[in-house]
Amino acid sequence: VEASRATGMVARRGVVAVDPNVIPLGTRLYIPGYGMAIAADTGGLLGVNKIDLLMESYGEAMEFGRRSVEVYVLQ
Repeated sequence: VEASRATGMVARRGVVAVDPNVIPLGTRLYIPGYGMAIAADTGGLLGVNKIDLLMESYGEAMEFGRRSVEVYVLQ
């Protein structure tokens, strides 16, 4: 089982990588088409306004694909 290098949280569906300068680590998010998530990792190749979602399988990732979505920050 792999853990996030940024927070130590176990990598699983619902754990997303963000640019912590834009979305602070620990922020709870809602992503349409994906669901609830927590910003718990950083991505070396992420740019501003990009996040990386962890999926359960390669097939799920391919089905979701790359897309533009609105990310909602939850209180």
